Amino acid sequence: MNRSHRSASARAPAAPVPSPAPLALAVAVAAAALQAIALPAAAQAWPVKPVRFVSPYPPGGANDVLARILAQKLGETMGQPFLVENRAGAAGNLGAELVARAAPDGYTLLMGQASNLTINVSLMAKMPYDPVKDLAPVTLVASTPNLLVVHPSLPVKTVKDLVALAKARPGALNYASSGTGTAGHLAGELFNRAAGVKMVHIPYKGAAPALTDLVAGHVHLYFTSPISAQPFTRSGRLRQVAVTSLKRSPSSPDLPTVAESGFPDFDVVSWWGVLTPAGAPKEVISRLHGEIVRAIALPDIRAKFSDQGADPAASNTPEQFAALIQSEILKWGRLIKELGVRPE
Repeated sequence: MNRSHRSASARAPAAPVPSPAPLALAVAVAAAALQAIALPAAAQAWPVKPVRFVSPYPPGGANDVLARILAQKLGETMGQPFLVENRAGAAGNLGAELVARAAPDGYTLLMGQASNLTINVSLMAKMPYDPVKDLAPVTLVASTPNLLVVHPSLPVKTVKDLVALAKARPGALNYASSGTGTAGHLAGELFNRAAGVKMVHIPYKGAAPALTDLVAGHVHLYFTSPISAQPFTRSGRLRQVAVTSLKRSPSSPDLPTVAESGFPDFDVVSWWGVLTPAGAPKEVISRLHGEIVRAIALPDIRAKFSDQGADPAASNTPEQFAALIQSEILKWGRLIKELGVRPE
C-alpha cells in the first residue's frame, strides 16, 4: 500500500462522561432555568448579534459535526445565529489561538477538545496561547471512545488478528491519524507499546483526509472517532474492530474493547467542550452554560449525538470543566514523556 503522508492537525482523548440519570438531568435543567432568571438584564439580553463559533479542525470531523448540531439548536433557542467557522491548522492551535485573542464579549466561542487543550501543551515546544489562562471553560459537551477501523482488504477482524499480522510483518503496517498528538496518534503509539509491535504513524490534516485515504486503501487502519467513521462503516467501506474505552460503548454494545482483547489498561477517550476568551463576563458565561445544558438535555439533540456515536455530557459546571482540562494536561504530559512522542 502507498503510505501517503500529510502534515499534522489534531484531535483527542479524555475521561468518559456518563449520561445523566433522568432525575439528575431534571435537576440540572431546573437549576439552569433558575440561574437564567437571576442573571442581570445585560446577560439576559445577550446575544444581540450573531455569535462566531470556531471549530479549529476541518469540516466533516467530530469537532465540526458536534459544533454544528449544537450551534443550530442554540441559534433556535436564543434568537441569533451561531455561525460555525472552521479555522483548521497547527494541530488545532490556529483556531484556538484566534478565540483566545478575540474580544472577551461572548461573541466568539470555541469548540475545543482534548488535543488542542491538553495534549499540545506537552507535545509542542512553544504554544501560541495558554489553554488555562487564555480561555474560559463553559461546559463539557460530549465524549466518545475511539474506534479502531481497518480497510476491508486487511485480513483483520479482531484485535488478536491485528497483533498477529503486525508481528508477522514488522514495520509494514501503517496507521492514520488526524494529526500528531491527537487521540488517534496516541492510541496508535499506546497500541504499539502494549502489543509489542511497530506500526508506522501517518499524520493527516484532519479526520476527513485521513478517512479518505483509508477508504482508498492508502493506509491500513485508524483509531478514529465513531462520529467521523460511521458513514464508512455503515456502508461497508471500512471494518470496525474494537473501541478504545475500558467499557463497551452504549452506541456499539456488540463491539469489543481493546482492553478486553488482551490489553486491560488500554483506555483512550475523546471529549469536546465549549470555551470563550478569558475575561468574558461571568454573567454571559453563566447564561451560555445554562443554554447549552438545556440544549444537551433535549431528546432531539441527545438522539443526534448518540446517532453519531457520542455520549452527551452530564451537567458540567465551568469549574468542573476547568478541573478536567488541568487534570488531562498532567495525564497526557506523563504519557507523552513515557512514549517519547515528538512533533513530526
